[in-house]
Amino acid sequence: MIQLISKLITFDEFLEWKPENERYELHNGVIFEMQTTGQHEEVVDFLQTELILETRRLQLPYRFPKNALVKSPNQETGYLPDILVVNRDALALEPLWAKSSTITQGSSITLAIEVVSTNWRDDYAHKMIDYEALGIPEYWIVDYLGLGGRRYIGSPKQPTLSVCQLVDCEYQVRLFRGDSRVESVVFPELNLTAEQIFNGA
Repeated sequence: MIQLISKLITFDEFLEWKPENERYELHNGVIFEMQTTGQHEEVVDFLQTELILETRRLQLPYRFPKNALVKSPNQETGYLPDILVVNRDALALEPLWAKSSTITQGSSITLAIEVVSTNWRDDYAHKMIDYEALGIPEYWIVDYLGLGGRRYIGSPKQPTLSVCQLVDCEYQVRLFRGDSRVESVVFPELNLTAEQIFNGA
């Protein structure tokens, strides 16, 4: 993640500035370019493909926009999740969707997924707090290298997939590792282990 402009800007200014189909986020008024590795991309591609296949198999009303921003409530922040699962019917009620592919209401989002990079604090802290405040019902943190803090993934550190599910407006977190099957309310019949997701295969 690389900071691009030193001065603070508003979310509206960010939308005007942001180049189309490029990966940038706004964190409290500061623009960051999102950079990934090949392994990160393999994990994202594998997991998104599996979720799309499951969506088609069950004929669920979901879409997987690649460049949609999620605007944080009450701050100049917009995130670009690695995988975003949205309810296609809810998009018609999103005020910024048609013009800027931006989602402002947690009820439009079924699942947000972040694949952890070196900026793991954003995924485990800032984004978790903001996604919880938005009311996104399920949030996955895919830490395929075990980079997160010990308070999040335990000790010794190891690759961990955290599934955060909204219960009474707060995320309850379950950890999955190795050959444990990932359990999801959004995709209850998904048959994937944590290890399969970490390996991208």
